[in-house]
Amino acid sequence: MSTDTPTLDDKRVAILVTDGFEQIELTSPKETLEKAGARVDIIADRTGEVSGWHHTDPGDPFKVDNTFEKIQLDDYDAVVLPGGVVNADQIRMNDAAVTFVQAAVGAGKPIAVICHGAWLLISAGVVKGKQITSFPSLKDDLKNAGADWRDEALVRDGNLISSRKPDDLPAFNTALVSALAA
Repeated sequence: MSTDTPTLDDKRVAILVTDGFEQIELTSPKETLEKAGARVDIIADRTGEVSGWHHTDPGDPFKVDNTFEKIQLDDYDAVVLPGGVVNADQIRMNDAAVTFVQAAVGAGKPIAVICHGAWLLISAGVVKGKQITSFPSLKDDLKNAGADWRDEALVRDGNLISSRKPDDLPAFNTALVSALAA
């Protein structure tokens, strides 16, 4: 690894998903973080596997490392929330996922959210007064929850890192690695 690339050998990241997540919004950050040395766990609402999507087409299954109910906040340095309409709609109704995100925000851990993943932040009540971006269809939801929504590839407000869509993943991944290396 070059000296210009941050080393995240001592970092651990939780990616929270249910079935129906946008696959590239999980795989791209996961690969980037792992290349930098971080350990990345896929956390879901059940054990076994969860299935990704390629927009509207079924994607691949992914092994679940742990569940929302069993994870411990102290085990993680950051949280990633991929989008995908089905995933985002389901995960926001899971009390354990909501509680985990609230605790992570309260502990000042970096939270990286992309696309529809911001619905979980709305349900967790943690966007009021925050600058954030998302897939454009969430604009009204975020504004109604008190957020300052921006139409930008990357918005960073303190420990909150947000992007709109898969095209924004290069900026998203770079910001996430930088936040963990700080």
